[in-house]
Amino acid sequence: MARLFLSPPPSDEQEERDAVKQIISFLEEVESVICSAMVSGGRHEARLWLCNTISSIHSLTVRDQCDLFVNLLRLDESKYDVAAQLLQIFFEKKPDKAGSILAIKIHMLEKFFEGNPKRILAWFDFFATFGESGHKNGARALSKFAFRNRDTCWEELEWRGRHGQSPAVVATKPHYLHDLDVLQTVENFLEYVPDFWSSEELVESVKDGEILKIDRKYFLDKFLQLMYEENMEELWVNLKEFIMNEQFSFLCQHLLLTLDDSRMLIFVKSIGKHIRANAHCMELKYQSCWLEILLSTCKSSLSIDELILLNAMISHGRKLIRLITDEEHVDEKQKA
Repeated sequence: MARLFLSPPPSDEQEERDAVKQIISFLEEVESVICSAMVSGGRHEARLWLCNTISSIHSLTVRDQCDLFVNLLRLDESKYDVAAQLLQIFFEKKPDKAGSILAIKIHMLEKFFEGNPKRILAWFDFFATFGESGHKNGARALSKFAFRNRDTCWEELEWRGRHGQSPAVVATKPHYLHDLDVLQTVENFLEYVPDFWSSEELVESVKDGEILKIDRKYFLDKFLQLMYEENMEELWVNLKEFIMNEQFSFLCQHLLLTLDDSRMLIFVKSIGKHIRANAHCMELKYQSCWLEILLSTCKSSLSIDELILLNAMISHGRKLIRLITDEEHVDEKQKA
C-alpha cells in the first residue's frame, strides 16, 4: 500500500523543494499502485464506475441527448453492438413502433416465412375454435384476405377434413377455419397468392409488433440493414424519438458498456460540446459535476485511462481502496 506522510512546513527554500519532490514521488507511487490494480483486473470495474458517472450528467437537453447517441450510432463500428442493443430495447419497449416500420417493409415477410414451417405455425396457427372471440395474428389476416378475395384464392385453402367449407358456411361458422391445414394453406399462398404478402390485412396484423417475438434475431438483422444499408428515414425518425423519450442515464447504462475505448472517448468528448455547467454544478452538488466542469473546459488532451483514473479517485474512493486491497491480497498469496 502506498504511504502518505504529513509533516510540518519546511523552514527554508531548499527544504521546500525537497518536500515538493517527496510529495510528487509519493503521488507517483500512489498512481502506480492504482494503475497496477486496474491493469491487473480492476479496469473493467473502474470503467463501469465511469459509465455510471457519465450516466448521472444532468445538464443535457433531450436534443443534446439525441445528437450524442445518433452520432454514436452513425459510427460504422456501432452497427453490431450499440445499434443492435438499442434495437433490442426498442423492440421490447416500443413493439408497436417497430411494427409500424415492419408494416412499411411488409415484403420482407414473404422471405421470412418461405420454407420455414416453424415460423408459419407460430404466426398463422391462431384460428379460433368454437366459443373463442376471434382469430388472431396471421390467422386473422389470412381469413380476412381470403373472404375479401374468395373468388380468386378460396381454393388455395387446404382443409384437414374430407371436404372443404364454402365461404357462405364459414361466414356463419368462422370456427370452421380451425380445421384448416395451416401449413399447407400458407405454403399455397406463398406460391400462388402473391398479393396476400403486400395486402392491407397482413400489414394490419404486424402493426402491434407481436410478430417480432417469433425470431428476434432475424428482425434485428433486417432492421440493421434498414438502418445502415437502406438508411431508412422512417426508422431513424422513430429511433430518434425513442432516444429523446428515454432517460439519459438509462441509455448510458445500456449502451455505453459495449463501447471500445476509442468510441467511449469520442462520446465523452462530444458531451463537452453540449455541457452547460450551471451554478449547482459549480458547487459540486451532483456526482458528475467534476466531469461536467472538466469536459466543458478541457476537451483536447484527455485520454480514456485518465478519465477512468480520475473518476475512480474522485467518485469511488472507498471502492478504489477495496480494489487495491484485494489486489495486494492476491499478490501476497502468489508470493506465499
